[in-house]
Amino acid sequence: MQGAEAMVYSDASMRPVSSWGRLGAEPHDVVELTDRTAIAAAVTGRSGIAHGLGRSYGDACLNPNGLLWRTAGLDRLISFDQATGRLVCEAGVVLRDISRLMIPRGWNLAVVPGTQFVTVGGAIANDVHGKNHHVVGTFGEHVTRLKLIRTSGETIECGPDERPALFGATIGGLGLTGLITEVELQLRPSRGPWLEVETVPFSGLSGFFSLSDESEAAWEHTVSWIDCTSGSALRGLFMRARPAEGRSGRRWRGRMRRVPLTPPVSLVNGLSLKPFNALYYELGKRKTGVQVVHYEPFLFPLDSVLEWNRLYGPKGFYQYQSVVPRAEAFDATRDMLTAIAGAGEGSFLAVLKTFADRPAAGLLSFAREGVTLALDFRTSRALPALFSRLDDIVRAAGGRLYPAKDARMPRDFYQAGYPNLAAFTALRDPGMSSGMSRRLMGF
Repeated sequence: MQGAEAMVYSDASMRPVSSWGRLGAEPHDVVELTDRTAIAAAVTGRSGIAHGLGRSYGDACLNPNGLLWRTAGLDRLISFDQATGRLVCEAGVVLRDISRLMIPRGWNLAVVPGTQFVTVGGAIANDVHGKNHHVVGTFGEHVTRLKLIRTSGETIECGPDERPALFGATIGGLGLTGLITEVELQLRPSRGPWLEVETVPFSGLSGFFSLSDESEAAWEHTVSWIDCTSGSALRGLFMRARPAEGRSGRRWRGRMRRVPLTPPVSLVNGLSLKPFNALYYELGKRKTGVQVVHYEPFLFPLDSVLEWNRLYGPKGFYQYQSVVPRAEAFDATRDMLTAIAGAGEGSFLAVLKTFADRPAAGLLSFAREGVTLALDFRTSRALPALFSRLDDIVRAAGGRLYPAKDARMPRDFYQAGYPNLAAFTALRDPGMSSGMSRRLMGF
């Protein structure tokens, strides 16, 4: 046992840990996992939660005053079949590294979220979605096998055809079915790093829905930026992309900048929101016609600014991401945007997108047929009342919120939005516990 502990506990100490929303940094007992053959010794008989790169916005990846198993050190590729595109890797491998390695080999991940700085384990635990949900669904649909270590000490392999119930609970299961150690992914053929991209200005929700409907057949990626300060006179930029056929763009260097410090107050405020949104819209309107661009700036627009979450100041920020059924989406989205504009709150990057009608990959998967709206909000006194109003609108429309982005959802709202929760609970690892699981599930 002492030898196993020496391999696993490279740095175990209580230290402050924050998630991406930077709403707090409470103490955690952090255990760095670096050797997948020794994980069972670190997990068995203990209670905690896995933590990858901490890109969940709230408390899904936190366990205040408790144990965190940090998985970023489990970052090895195990095997790859060039003929079939099957990749086996450890759970701490970062999505960016997979894409950069595999695209020159003619393969790529089928699904990536809005940041590539996410581990494979985190992408599974949150069943992340991308801008191409209408084509390929969520990340979990492309997982063919995974290995879990439970806090009982049991090691379990599962997949769509092997222990499918536990597999379905693990996809989107917020890390609560065990610690994911090894994953097999089915990659998609890739034509290279270049995309044909078109930006189309629109006005009104009807304009958004029309562009969404007409674009999905011919464009793999679709998403909209909206000016959340425009209220009932909604305006936005509809962005669509598809693999470039035998074309390439200007040389892309992938330069990154870093927000060097946390300002004393949020730079996202009532004075900055309207001018920034107006400027962004005007600049976007100039990008007419089809352009060939590298996939990274299109799929991950914020990744070029490292630690951009500091812009919200020392109090951090919340993200509110909902999905409502398409039949209710027009009225619900209109009402949410009206409430946000009326409260004087909003975001620099408000995103509106449709989800296709596809079977969910996991029992607790967020994505469902409908329309999703995502906005960041600075921490302010107005937020509790605004969030309560938004909750009412989403609940009345039969929608739900995304746990990966949540830090304050009421328990009854969560339980109403995820009707498979009882089936999931029966498959949970009772030793896996997070701040979110205690807040939303009771343990």
